[in-house]
Amino acid sequence: MERAQTSSQDGILTSGTDGPAERPGEALELLVHGVGGTTPEEMLDDPRTVRIAGDDTAAVFRRAADTEEADPPADRSRSRPVPEAYVWCNLTSGNGSRALWLLLLPFMVVNLAHWMRPSVPDRQIRTVRLYGALVRLVGLTLTVLLVAAACEVALDLTAWQCAGTRACAEDHSWLGFLSPAESGGGWWSAPGRRLALASVVPLALTGLLWYLSRRTWNAYESQPPLDRGTEQPGGGSALAQPGFWYGRRLVARLRAAHTAAGLFTVAAGVGLAAAREDRAPGGSAVLDALGWLLSLALAAGAVTVIWVVCGRGGTDRRVDVTLDGRLVRWLPLGSLALLAVTLVYAGWERPGWESRGRLHDDAPFGSLALTHGLLVVVLAVVAHLLHRSQPDARAAMRGLGGPAVALLACALGGVMAGGVALRVADWLDGTGTSLDGPPVVLTWQASVIPPLLLILLALCLWLVRRTLRGARAERDAVERDYPDETRDPERTAAIARTRAMAALTDAAPLLIAVTTTVTLLLGTAALVGAFAAGEAPGPAARDAHPFVEGAAETAQALGSWLIGLGFILFVTWGRRAYKDASARRTIGILWDVGTFWPRAAHPFAPPCYAERAVPDLTWRIDTWTRATGGRLVISGHSQGSVLAAATAWQLPPGVRGRVALLTYGSPLERLYGRWFPAHFGPEALAALHQDVDCWRNLYRLTDPIGGPVRLPDGGGPDVDCVPLKDPLAHGRTVRHPLPAPVLGHSDYQADPTFAEERERLLARLRPEVPAPRPEPGA
Repeated sequence: MERAQTSSQDGILTSGTDGPAERPGEALELLVHGVGGTTPEEMLDDPRTVRIAGDDTAAVFRRAADTEEADPPADRSRSRPVPEAYVWCNLTSGNGSRALWLLLLPFMVVNLAHWMRPSVPDRQIRTVRLYGALVRLVGLTLTVLLVAAACEVALDLTAWQCAGTRACAEDHSWLGFLSPAESGGGWWSAPGRRLALASVVPLALTGLLWYLSRRTWNAYESQPPLDRGTEQPGGGSALAQPGFWYGRRLVARLRAAHTAAGLFTVAAGVGLAAAREDRAPGGSAVLDALGWLLSLALAAGAVTVIWVVCGRGGTDRRVDVTLDGRLVRWLPLGSLALLAVTLVYAGWERPGWESRGRLHDDAPFGSLALTHGLLVVVLAVVAHLLHRSQPDARAAMRGLGGPAVALLACALGGVMAGGVALRVADWLDGTGTSLDGPPVVLTWQASVIPPLLLILLALCLWLVRRTLRGARAERDAVERDYPDETRDPERTAAIARTRAMAALTDAAPLLIAVTTTVTLLLGTAALVGAFAAGEAPGPAARDAHPFVEGAAETAQALGSWLIGLGFILFVTWGRRAYKDASARRTIGILWDVGTFWPRAAHPFAPPCYAERAVPDLTWRIDTWTRATGGRLVISGHSQGSVLAAATAWQLPPGVRGRVALLTYGSPLERLYGRWFPAHFGPEALAALHQDVDCWRNLYRLTDPIGGPVRLPDGGGPDVDCVPLKDPLAHGRTVRHPLPAPVLGHSDYQADPTFAEERERLLARLRPEVPAPRPEPGA
């Protein structure tokens, strides 16, 4: 791959040795690829490409022939536009180690819930803020859950139970120096000191999350957006606000709060156990008083963290370059100091203190599960009120998509926490008799996984049946699309099946609704069973019918192993997705949707690539159009069309009027419009159509991702073309002597309609003044 040097002035190629100069009136097509990524050679259909702007992470490329022409033809603008490719795939992919980001999937999912709120009028601003605060609180509890799971493994199972039990310590020689029986009562054998030493594990986890968040914050959230001066953004969506893609202040605020919450969780896991011992008869009065003081300090810290999380943390109406005050910035250091005092307090000599049973009862994990359920229920009520104020028939789950996704995030977090704890307990206690194991509530949560999977399997079978019936119904439509060709029944059936399978995307709201409803009911039953029985599901059913007892034990064992197997497969698939391009195209759809949005609800979520991509595109378009006065078409495929729309919203009005938008295989309405109605709903897309000079959208019925835009009545001339034929020919024809493939979501440029629509868009534009809009239906 060749590279060209760029001038220091706005990244625009200049004449001379640095490359050819741009010419006034020249037409440019800026290509933006979709999920899965590609190479500039494939996008530009040329083996010789030149990087003209950007770096190894994201860059703009041209064909070498377009940069080597010293005197471009005068009629170039009337023949074809100069193509440029913006390659952003390295923002979301990399080496196999980046699959570790998938371990933070619950954080990414709850961040999605923040952006799924219904579209509302301006008078509902307080309810909107309440919705955001509730989602941020759910994210905070997920951080506490993850750190609590690490505390359960390191503090309870390892340092408290296994190291304090002769049989377990003998099976694991590396714990010998912590065991009173093995070391003869050495310095580290005291329970408080064991806990202090084991706290290194959750402390390291919290530090790692802080480090990753801060490093990606410097790389993504701190990218300065385009300075639009006094020009006002377009209306219709918050994505047009100047500070939308500049989350520097909010992410820093949330990072401080979540880091402090993790440190407070570690301090509570160590300090409350020591305080409980001091409050027992015969305990030290001085240590007891110190324990109460530490408990009050932990409570005050928790209140401060909740206050910081519930705060707004800046505004999108301007580019906020400031950071929060000293209280927020010093919160992690204060929590670290409190943790250090707690570790010293726990490590103080307490004669006669022995580790028996579990470190803590079911209260911590049970309280977290109950808090998750209550927050999601309240969030659902708020979302319903927002949706009712401005109903949107196309919104997923009637505006309840956000609460449903938040519940899925909680369920994922619970499954991951329980799976790790159960697997570590099985590994430490091979006989299953020497340890009490993890809290009972985690075992009950694992036991509800088999019935949940059975219900989902039944739903999937029903969807398969409906798809087969839809495929039979599509055959007549396929034959009508090829009236002048000799039709093959098998070919017709294959095309009809592809169309029916592509329609499965529209069943996602039903699948999510059933999953979340069943999860909420089974989770509630597991929580009630854990507190009512006080023991695992199998032993709790011993007085019941033998069949019930056997089913409970089977569900418990199977659920535990399914969690472990799922966790392994999850990491394996994630690593494969970052190394195998085909696997990435399958998994990367949801991943790229999740990481498109800024980290407004959880700072430890994977970074938002649009924080870098949208400023890149806006800077390139603004500098090119201002330097040349030329015509520009943003050509976006799949997720690239979403980036193109976000870029168009961020352009100054004077530039936006000289830009056309060509989208194909676009999920703008089919996925984003339904699941994110506040930002891509009908009003937002109609406003986008008014902001850009002209816009056309291409889609196929065989495409499982892309679809029509469906602007509301009165939204201006129609954006959507008629569905493209796929395949281009039913059988063998003079123009297609070999069978034409079913392209589905790929290779839209292979259809002649693509070039025709691009030429029409360019014809609408003028070098200086945009052409009049066509009348509706024209």
